[in-house]
Amino acid sequence: MKQLLYLFVLVSAALLAFRNPKEKLFTIPKKWPKPLYDFSQNKLSEAKIKLGRALFYDPLLSADNTISCASCHSPYNAFTHVDHDLSHGINDRIGTRNSPALMNLAWKSSFMWDGAIANLDMQSLAPISHPDEMGSSIEKVVSELNRSALYRKAFYQAYGDSLITGEKTLKALSQFMLSLVSSDSKYDRVMLKQEQFTEQEARGYSLFRQNCAACHREPLFTNDAFANNGLPVDPSLNDCGKMKISKKSADSLLFKVPTLRNLEYSFPYMHDGRFKKLSQVINHYVSGIQHSKTLAPELQKPIILSSNEKVDLLAFLLTLSDKNFVFNPDFAYPKDFFTPAAKD
Repeated sequence: MKQLLYLFVLVSAALLAFRNPKEKLFTIPKKWPKPLYDFSQNKLSEAKIKLGRALFYDPLLSADNTISCASCHSPYNAFTHVDHDLSHGINDRIGTRNSPALMNLAWKSSFMWDGAIANLDMQSLAPISHPDEMGSSIEKVVSELNRSALYRKAFYQAYGDSLITGEKTLKALSQFMLSLVSSDSKYDRVMLKQEQFTEQEARGYSLFRQNCAACHREPLFTNDAFANNGLPVDPSLNDCGKMKISKKSADSLLFKVPTLRNLEYSFPYMHDGRFKKLSQVINHYVSGIQHSKTLAPELQKPIILSSNEKVDLLAFLLTLSDKNFVFNPDFAYPKDFFTPAAKD
């Protein structure tokens, strides 16, 4: 009888642990909307996430083995870079845009500043093949990976098959990027009634809801849309935004509305990294808007803030910082994967 009871306890524990693997590996934060990503086409597993994490940090994905995804998307900077305004690639080449911060990607319907990619599983193809970024190709990457005993073992553990393909590679990268969920800022804890804003932060939150929330919707702090936010065109880049992809004049100067989460860590700001400080961003919306035919309707009416109100708004924006996300060891460089022992 005791043996049967013991067996029942073991089986019950196993069922509880493995009842819903997707829920275990990806949990929707409370009060958040349903993700847009179709998990049924890329079922999550710990082995695939681990593989994607290794691929994300491996410069093998670039033509000369010098640039990894993490070169432009550092975990300590909310998965973007802070040492220059435009992305840098192989052979010291310079791109044309600031790398976007990576977080909460399961809730996005398109990617890149101009929306050129509509599927997260395809997104990694763009930097891998871009001549000013990684300058490689998925075919070359797959060939390199298939020559690695370490990766053949990792792909076998993830997929039950050591044959490495482009689809498996891209979907493993997606799985790691899907795991980058930021939802533990002070703002989040206030919304869950676990903390309270200071008086200054509360004033800033009120100002945010009056002036910013139309485009930067809670809780993701983006509406996943494209907008012309009134930035003067940089004559050296002459970047027309989404129009470059759509070829429609109505899309001129429209760029993806970025999330405001973790702004403390993700400077410089805007698609071309022109602003180094949040105070400069706020000043732009108060006094730097350049009117044009495609200017966002939300910005047609001037935003008027006093000096004190600007400071209050900034205080609120800093409550969107999620230290547990930025310094999460599960998102950092996987030293254990690349150790000599892992190759055995």
